[in-house]
Amino acid sequence: MGDYCISTNPQRCIACHACEVACNAENNVPVGMNLGKIVVLGPKMVNGKPKMSSLFVPCFQCEKAWCMEACPTEAIRKRDKDGLVYILEELCVGCKACITACPWQIPQWDSKAGKVMKCDLCMDRIDDGELPACVAACPTNALEFGKPEEMSARTREKYGHALLEKTLTAA
Repeated sequence: MGDYCISTNPQRCIACHACEVACNAENNVPVGMNLGKIVVLGPKMVNGKPKMSSLFVPCFQCEKAWCMEACPTEAIRKRDKDGLVYILEELCVGCKACITACPWQIPQWDSKAGKVMKCDLCMDRIDDGELPACVAACPTNALEFGKPEEMSARTREKYGHALLEKTLTAA
């Protein structure tokens, strides 16, 4: 994984698709394509009640990016400063090797341009000190952007506070 990632709190995500819409608008994504996608699981019965869960799946910015390794023209690159994986559009010849190589089907075929597009976590926005479009647009703050180690520490801290509060109210 690179220096940055986006994670979803499935308890907050309401599958409104605002993240997809914002991403598509920010990146001029053709209709019918999504560089990041909402995945809805369920409904399934839990304790006699129907439950659903949803999460946003952007590019994982893999440490060893299979899409990058598959690209014969080196159109897919990884930035040295933060590990973001992106496409140099002018080098893409449209062979689709990256689409085949990615187990998460993140690279998408743009039939109009005859080239591939993929999520780069809105690296231009990151460079400007802004959040990725999907994260900024989420109305329930279900998406979190940051460095994996910092996000993990915040999650552990939140869990610890919630557990302590629960313990104190039960006493």
